Amino acid sequence: MSKSSTVLRKCQERLNYEFRDLSLLKVALTHASSADSRRDSNERLEFLGDAVLDLVICQDLYERLPEALEGDLTKIKSAVVSRRVCARVADQLQLPEALTLGQGMEPDDHLPRSLAAAVLESIIAAIHLDGGLEAARKFILTQMAEEISTATYSDHQYNFKSQLQQYAQRRLRATPVYELLDEKGPDHAKCFEIAVTVGAQQFSGAWGPNKKEAEQKAAWLALRELGVVTGEFPEFHTDIESPIK
Repeated sequence: MSKSSTVLRKCQERLNYEFRDLSLLKVALTHASSADSRRDSNERLEFLGDAVLDLVICQDLYERLPEALEGDLTKIKSAVVSRRVCARVADQLQLPEALTLGQGMEPDDHLPRSLAAAVLESIIAAIHLDGGLEAARKFILTQMAEEISTATYSDHQYNFKSQLQQYAQRRLRATPVYELLDEKGPDHAKCFEIAVTVGAQQFSGAWGPNKKEAEQKAAWLALRELGVVTGEFPEFHTDIESPIK
């Protein structure tokens, strides 16, 4: 078996996808530096793969977060499809090592991170053309599941106050109002208790090391009481407990 065939076989194993048209995979792994012309490189596939990736992630977030506002969805999507994230996923799949590069470039060199991100997008397009959108969707959501989850529930990307406001305005025809119930501790280490009221209903109060954190947990508690979320307050948020009396 030739070196090229071995590379393609191992690459398919890592992708957990077997191509019907191996020429698509070959092109996806062909950097412009090694192609006779730029049209023979993976640049056109990169263009298509970028669009397919956006579509799949946008639809997944749209279905996953029915109460999220457009701005929240945009922030999360931008985090998931960033060059940094795509490069990390490409590295996990060892895609840069499978690239065919021109003279003077070696896979073990310190290649630009944009190159790793580009080859992932090229692979996505190749799978899309070979097996259809559903095959590409399965690949993306499998390989990027952790990244999607992290971005969705990151403090910086997802806002329970925003979710509650959207839910309250659409379903309850009311706007949430946050009230400071209590505060304890010295000035340098205060804790705050905040409760949210929606219409005539006041929900359980929540403690936090600052008002912002307390409001976020108060919103989450309201969402839980309304049946919108379940389980425990996500561990990625600051651990919030009632202060010692």
